[in-house]
Amino acid sequence: MLWDALRKIIQISAQLCQAHDLTEWRQSHHHLRSIKKNYRLIQTLKHSTSKDEAKREAKQDEIKEAYQVYIDQAQRMVQRARATCQLLKSDQRVSFIKLTDLDGFLSHADRQIDQIRRRVLQGEKIPHQEKVFSLFGPHTEWISKGKAGVPVELGLRVCIVEDAHRFILHHQVMEKTTDDQIAVSIVKQTQSRFPVLKTMSMDKGFHSPNNQTELKELLDLVVLPKKGRLSEADKIHEYSPEFVQLRRQHSAVESAINALGVHGLDKCPDHGMEGFKRYVALAVVARNIQRLGVLVREQEVKKAARRRGPYQKAA
Repeated sequence: MLWDALRKIIQISAQLCQAHDLTEWRQSHHHLRSIKKNYRLIQTLKHSTSKDEAKREAKQDEIKEAYQVYIDQAQRMVQRARATCQLLKSDQRVSFIKLTDLDGFLSHADRQIDQIRRRVLQGEKIPHQEKVFSLFGPHTEWISKGKAGVPVELGLRVCIVEDAHRFILHHQVMEKTTDDQIAVSIVKQTQSRFPVLKTMSMDKGFHSPNNQTELKELLDLVVLPKKGRLSEADKIHEYSPEFVQLRRQHSAVESAINALGVHGLDKCPDHGMEGFKRYVALAVVARNIQRLGVLVREQEVKKAARRRGPYQKAA
């Protein structure tokens, strides 16, 4: 991410200087090649697996030296770009949007330099809340899937509510929150639009003792498996025919999740949180329209079959 920040800083600075007849960044391509060379060097360095302590320490020193060269060069570029930014701010003709973008990437670069110094050179563990996983989508989160093959993903969680006819009734983009924190609120929001909602099936991730209690007051039947070992009362409840039947139907929501990906939600090209939320809403609309088309098509096929009669074959 430091390379991304420096790349954008140099490119924006060079564009602004060229547009206003300044020569401060005439060697911008050379600077980019030089920084990328040091960046690639760091990528190729591997931690030693030797049993010889001296060799491991020597390799670690080599890695730290490469990082030090990289962040020193990065800091010089940041200081130079900040001076250029101050110079351009005095010119009323300069694009305010470009200068704002430049300020943003300078802040990103400062943070990454600080975190690299602390993590690599000082051996400090960076707290999770300080980490940023994308410069171009700062809302991006580290999602631990806990699944074989894809243990971790970068993105944002989206919770959806699907009905028995496979229409998506409601959705919520989950910003810095987990399933158990929205279980009650998403039921209330869905019921405000669809008061007939009386039963709902959820994954174990939505479980908490408070959620179990509050949801039972909102719904006639809550299909929410508990985590951990079950008591005798819980076993009776979760093995009841009604609970089992609704729980089996729950897997159908996976097709809705897959359909959202097919209808554009596998990757969001819009920028910012508002763009992401807008894109999610459009994907939900697209899915529901597609589902409606499937039902209309099925009705047309049935009508055509009735018109042909039981003894006529379709052409």
